[in-house]
Amino acid sequence: MGGPGCESVDNFKSILEQEGIHHLLSNELKVPLSTSCKQKTVCLLFSANWSRPCKAFIPQLVQTYKTLQDVDHEVEIIFISFDHDENGFKEHMKSMPWLVVPFDVNLQKKLGNLYKVDQIPSFIPLNIDTKLPAKDSVGLIKDYGPDAFPFTKKRQEELKAIDEEKRQEGKLEHLFAYGINSKGEKIHASELVGKTIGLYFGAHWCPPCREFTTQLIEAYNDIGKNKDQEFEVVYVSTDKDVKEFELGLNKMPWVAIPFHDKTRQDLCRIFEVQWIPTLIILGPNGKTISTNGREVISLFGAKGFPFTESKILGVESSLMKEGDELAREITDRKHEHVLKLDMVKAYICDFCKKRGSFWAFSCNVCGYDLHPTCIEETHIEMTTFNWAIAKFRPKQDRAPTPNGT
Repeated sequence: MGGPGCESVDNFKSILEQEGIHHLLSNELKVPLSTSCKQKTVCLLFSANWSRPCKAFIPQLVQTYKTLQDVDHEVEIIFISFDHDENGFKEHMKSMPWLVVPFDVNLQKKLGNLYKVDQIPSFIPLNIDTKLPAKDSVGLIKDYGPDAFPFTKKRQEELKAIDEEKRQEGKLEHLFAYGINSKGEKIHASELVGKTIGLYFGAHWCPPCREFTTQLIEAYNDIGKNKDQEFEVVYVSTDKDVKEFELGLNKMPWVAIPFHDKTRQDLCRIFEVQWIPTLIILGPNGKTISTNGREVISLFGAKGFPFTESKILGVESSLMKEGDELAREITDRKHEHVLKLDMVKAYICDFCKKRGSFWAFSCNVCGYDLHPTCIEETHIEMTTFNWAIAKFRPKQDRAPTPNGT
């Protein structure tokens, strides 16, 4: 990442001394370079006040730094500014509890080139053999906070292995401690053991999520009518603030991970969620049944419960038989155009205004949809339906998570 030998603490200090820097800043105080950072893990932070990613990362890094200090980890961070002027530099360093290199545009360029900084924020630990790329170190801190220490490749591999174990082992209590309902009441994970669980990743600001929430509530309530069927949804919000989170939760009949609980971010990472809405289905044994629960709910609703592969195959077979008994096209007295049988993930019947799925009589001219039970046919065409070329309508809308791509 840098030139030979530049990534030791002593060499970093030598570079500063060559540039006439003999003190580092700590708030209003000057700390002699010769006595700073002894016997500590030293990390360089390249950042700037004008950069949104930097301003978003600094609060996370401050929290990580303070936690590490509280548990006596010998770590020090040294900030090198990439700001354009001293005013931006001073504004940016206000919230920083660590050491700061005095502002010098020429020095920042030299250090940036020496450590090959091609983006900010960049976080570079010194005196480490198994080093991560700077962007991976930033990502590691975003994902794991203080657990990322000492910011090595080995630690990254250990943390990923822990995530994989949690995803595979099937122990609900290892994924989260408790959820809350809209009344603020706690429901502990141990109370949900043995049930089929839907981990619902979504956000109130996301229109596709609001649409899917309506479908999921309908399926959830229908499943709950059968006392022999135990299904619980755990909402994992990716909302941007607590107000949005509460607006969403108030309309939901299930539990949610509390907004200020880091478990929300942990679950997104453990299950590698990049898009919302996403519904991960866990079986009664805690193991993952499906990562595509949204598709299953949108298409089959409560009929798909408990959402196992064998159950879905059985439902599909039943629905195919149902389709064989329907006309391929009809003329209905409520609509002026010919309506053709179509396979649809989800739709609203234009006559009864109720939600439907799988089978619809649809108009290719104007998009009119009619539920098979709402047909008042004047003519029926019973031609053979070509299953080989039949396709669902286009993919559903989705939105990236705040950390997704």
